[in-house]
Amino acid sequence: MLKQRVITALTLLPLVVLLVLLASTWLLALVAGLMALVASWEWANLSGENSTLLKISNAVLVAVLLYLFWLARQDALVLWVVALTSLAWWLFAIIWVSWWRRQFHSRVKFVCGMLTLIPAWVALVALHSSHRGAVKLLFLLVVIWAADTGAYFVGRAFGKHKLAPEVSPGKTWEGVAGGTLAVLLVSFFGVWLVLPASGYLLILICLLTGWLSIVGDLSESLFKRQAGVKDSGRLFPGHGGVLDRVDSLTAALPAFWLGLALQEWLR
Repeated sequence: MLKQRVITALTLLPLVVLLVLLASTWLLALVAGLMALVASWEWANLSGENSTLLKISNAVLVAVLLYLFWLARQDALVLWVVALTSLAWWLFAIIWVSWWRRQFHSRVKFVCGMLTLIPAWVALVALHSSHRGAVKLLFLLVVIWAADTGAYFVGRAFGKHKLAPEVSPGKTWEGVAGGTLAVLLVSFFGVWLVLPASGYLLILICLLTGWLSIVGDLSESLFKRQAGVKDSGRLFPGHGGVLDRVDSLTAALPAFWLGLALQEWLR
């Protein structure tokens, strides 16, 4: 299983890096939008909805909203509202995943999916279209990859204390510590070489983003557990579906954009 995961990751990694660094924002937005539509279909399946018509309607609605947000991508007020709405959703998700764990109606889960996927797409577009946007976006991806990798290997080697056993039994507090250490190392690198203009506040932004990315992962895990499935789909061998690959990023992207935007606003 690990071998298959590594092969898939090594295949996808160069494609993602090239897309971020070389593609125009509209092309990146288009590819990410297609992935969001696939993810919305996966989310509909996790929501327990069996009606194909409702699944198609949900995907069409997501497509329309993405197009409308693309038209408004240069409106600062829209970006701030979307980012703050996303932050409110993920703060609620912390409570939901940690203590409440209520089983929502499928229609409510559709809304949860939109609050998860659409702000992430909006933040991706806003981040990539900003000054040195490709570098910022690639740096964020490295931060999240480092967090996931550090958490995975440290958790496997030393994990004893479960983080959220009723949601994701494999995750441990030791893994969180490993992921945090990896984020610290990458963020220090970012301060010195990648985004030096951000200063040491970048380290705090990366830490908060990394921790919130865990909530994104756990949120999707709870949806999968309630649906009784291991993966959201089978698109990527060894990795599952689109949601399984972007769950951490769905929370990280709006948080990272908001952190950088707040830093710019405070200057």
